[in-house]
Amino acid sequence: MKLRIVASIAVAAALTLGATGCSMISPQATTIDYSASDGVNIPSSGPVDVRNAMIVADEDGTAGNFLAAIVNDTDEAQTLVFGFGDQVETLRVPARDRISLGVDGDEPILFEGIDTKPGGTLSMSFQSGDGEGVATEVPVLDGTLPYYTEYVPLVD
Repeated sequence: MKLRIVASIAVAAALTLGATGCSMISPQATTIDYSASDGVNIPSSGPVDVRNAMIVADEDGTAGNFLAAIVNDTDEAQTLVFGFGDQVETLRVPARDRISLGVDGDEPILFEGIDTKPGGTLSMSFQSGDGEGVATEVPVLDGTLPYYTEYVPLVD
């Protein structure tokens, strides 16, 4: 009788562990940070956050408009310096404000000579405040999706 009870407890324990054991060693997908969009979030490059960064390029990949949300959550205005190669842009972001390049009246920033066709990535650097700055691969898209059509640069 005791053997039967011990066997029943062992089977129950094995079933419980088997049914829940995977979640004990697997990471929860909801705890993994990722960019849930077509662009990328730039790793910390100082006090300014760069979110959903992307380039919408022409068919040849010679020119592209940079789109992103630039967020300053600090109590002071901050400067973001970003670009690729020798093409560098500077944006001043007011305290507790954001700039949405390509949205809400904020024009995208045109980069020429990107030499990256849609579907590839462009290595760009970002730095703000006293941060060290980071280099990140930014996706290059085209106007295939209707909501990006207006951002394809018209360069002669």
